[in-house]
Amino acid sequence: MAGRIKDEDIAEVREKTRIDDVVSSYVTLRNAGGGSMKGLCPFHDEKSASFHVTPSRGFYHCFGCGAGGDVINFVMEMDGLSFSETVERLAEKVGIQLRYEEGGPARPKGGPQRPRLVEAHKVTAQWYAEQLATPAALQARQFLDSRGFDADAAAHFGVGFSPRGGEDLYRHLQKLGFTDDEVVTAGLIGRGRGLYDRFRGRLMWPIRDSSGDVIGFGARRIFDDDRIEAKYLNTPETPIYKKSQVLYGIDLARREIARSSQAVIVEGYTDVMACHLAGVRTAVATCGTAFGDDHARVVRRLLHDHDDFRGEVIFTFDGDEAGQKAALRAFEGDQVFAGQTYVAVEPTGMDPCDLRLKSGDAEVRELVARRVPLYRFVLANVVQRYDLDRADGRIDAMREAAKLVTAIRDRSKVDAFARELAGMLGIEPADVQRAVRTAASRGAAPADAAPRPQQADLPDPRDPRLYLERETLKLVVQHPGAVRSTVGDVDGTDFTHGAYRALWTAVGAAGGVAGADDQWAARLRDSVEDARLKTLVSQLAVEPLRAREPDQAYVAQHVHRLRELTAMRRIAELKSKLQRTNPVDQAVDYNRMFGELVALEQHRRSLREKALESQ
Repeated sequence: MAGRIKDEDIAEVREKTRIDDVVSSYVTLRNAGGGSMKGLCPFHDEKSASFHVTPSRGFYHCFGCGAGGDVINFVMEMDGLSFSETVERLAEKVGIQLRYEEGGPARPKGGPQRPRLVEAHKVTAQWYAEQLATPAALQARQFLDSRGFDADAAAHFGVGFSPRGGEDLYRHLQKLGFTDDEVVTAGLIGRGRGLYDRFRGRLMWPIRDSSGDVIGFGARRIFDDDRIEAKYLNTPETPIYKKSQVLYGIDLARREIARSSQAVIVEGYTDVMACHLAGVRTAVATCGTAFGDDHARVVRRLLHDHDDFRGEVIFTFDGDEAGQKAALRAFEGDQVFAGQTYVAVEPTGMDPCDLRLKSGDAEVRELVARRVPLYRFVLANVVQRYDLDRADGRIDAMREAAKLVTAIRDRSKVDAFARELAGMLGIEPADVQRAVRTAASRGAAPADAAPRPQQADLPDPRDPRLYLERETLKLVVQHPGAVRSTVGDVDGTDFTHGAYRALWTAVGAAGGVAGADDQWAARLRDSVEDARLKTLVSQLAVEPLRAREPDQAYVAQHVHRLRELTAMRRIAELKSKLQRTNPVDQAVDYNRMFGELVALEQHRRSLREKALESQ
């Protein structure tokens, strides 16, 4: 076939392209030992990392969905490219000059291909940026200046200007050899009675994917006589631009998101600019659509959102009614994340861009630091609609908020949220818990959050976040004599999953491991009334341990590491409180917490040393 790339060049592309570098543009990878790296699979939705990359062999494999292959397969699957397109794209990135058999490359059939569409966007972004310096763009530059962005800021983000003529970009792309089919398919040129520039007389933001390729544009209205009333226009859906999966600023933020395990979701392009310039370099924004499940999946892959203490997503919303509705939508999708979700709202309702303009960079950073848990923000918004000085107002607020609590898919969190709601209302926790159960029985929860079979409430045995909890409880059920001298300091707070925590309570109620006999597992199972806990005891009794016959070193290592995780959680909570505490105005509280933090760090280190000594 004419245009076939030579085999030796394909082999060189495979050899010189680091698969971990390419995959890291889409997924945050962490060392998994043995020369392997792992992260959340980009080909299916998961909360436990099963996607492994082995750089030394140049291969990836997902143990969850079975996807696997080399770097070429990965890019083909992720970006929907043909084999030849993928090899050409990778060759360009690593500086390999490809050779073709029988006279050169053949044009793929089936319409414009991704490389041409990306190239059209690349040259368009460069051209828009150049137009920003022309006299015709004076109002665009004045707008940027009024928002606190100088020429360097515009250049850093690639901000440009689309002339008002109507065919200026079209003629420019024609001169560069792009066909009408290519520029229309790319969404840069519209087709009506004739061909015309889709964006005219607007301030332009290039929208890039995580690898840095420009795939679309956001355009803001600048001129009062603009015939299109909409303040913002975005690139339409194209073969390379899917708005439900695109986040503005992801190319600049992705490494910092992975490094800090934090993502800040803002509402507009200027908010992203303001945050980054103020030092909050984890900020991204959706492009003309609400934050949805596909956006969440992109963020989770970058956060590596499955490890303990990993993944902090902070939403910034306006304080108005629209902002509260956005917060409610975010809450409905909150369970997509394994990590914690927060809300950062400026008291007077200013967005990050306005806040930076009025009060400076430090206040933008402080806005993020003052974040509050998303669930607390949403519940407070519901509660404040009612007159809590009246008994009937408190009851109505409880019933309304209880509907939200029933939407929480992680049933282990329901009681904690109910207790916090009780504190907001000044009502007994037991009354709120009854209201939550009533709301659930009446079907108040959304369909996707409706009560499920009891088995669904049990933890996933393969969940790596819960490995230490599960292995410790297997030791307790299967080898109570081996753990008698080690588990004395373990308590319910060492277990993060509700089922594991409930089982530990049942162990204590059954007399603990000190009184265990040959029938311990059966006796423990018979002592619990909840069918789910009975199932869990059965699972733990037959599930193999990582060690065939656990010795004292194996037992001690797991127990000490389990308690170390608890100490780390408490340290993370205390650090978060310290961040929100003013060391000048709240000196007493700040110093007390700082002292607690020092003591906790020492405690954690001692547990780590004990775990290492037992290895």
